[in-house]
Amino acid sequence: MRPLEPISDTSRIVLGISFFVLFFAGWAVATLGGFVPKIFLADPITMAKDGWRLMSQFGFGQDILVTIWRVVGGFVAAALVAVPLGVLMGAYKPVEAFFEPFVSFARYLPASAFVPLLILWAGLGETQKLLVIFIGSVFQIVLMVAVTVGNTRRDLVEAAYTLGAGDRGVVRRVLIPMNAPEIAEILRLVLGWAWTYVIVAELIGSSSGIGHMIIDSQALMATGQIIFGIIVIGVIGLISDFLFKMVNRRLFPWRLA
Repeated sequence: MRPLEPISDTSRIVLGISFFVLFFAGWAVATLGGFVPKIFLADPITMAKDGWRLMSQFGFGQDILVTIWRVVGGFVAAALVAVPLGVLMGAYKPVEAFFEPFVSFARYLPASAFVPLLILWAGLGETQKLLVIFIGSVFQIVLMVAVTVGNTRRDLVEAAYTLGAGDRGVVRRVLIPMNAPEIAEILRLVLGWAWTYVIVAELIGSSSGIGHMIIDSQALMATGQIIFGIIVIGVIGLISDFLFKMVNRRLFPWRLA
């Protein structure tokens, strides 16, 4: 290995799979070998059986779809607000000066702290769940997009003005195309954070979703079901991350390897 030396796609896949194999092997040794009591950590076999029962007998597939809908709905709403605002803040310094102090303040506020207020304002329905994800995502996206756009190479902007572009033309033809790959990467990263927010939203006052199943399983001390729910979240996140990367490569082949 050498610093920053690229590796082949085959090597990347093999190394990635190897970690999971070692992880599950260690888990199996710790639990099936009796080193960890099953009441604290179910073994992989018990987890698989509990997961199959959840899917086949208790309609857990519907809970998964509900959670995916909540993540997608809240995240898309946040992106639709945050990306344009972030571009404006990065492009126009007066806009940045107006919004940046509040955005910097708000992004440190944990989304979970808003849950009691959102229940009071919006009840226990879907709106409350979507708002938790929205609040947790929107300020992060705004600030990251603003910083990315604000760091655009100045010589490209000056070249556009020299060629006769106006202010709006610079934004549309230089700032947005130049930073579109980085903005897409920001959205990919924040989508991962959105999954943490949805579980928080579903742990309180929810009658469906992965988080609801996890909190019910805690009351039953069914660690196999809890672990299965956590693994399902990780698998969905891994799939969405892979899809994001694939789309980004197709849209911006000149920037993303």
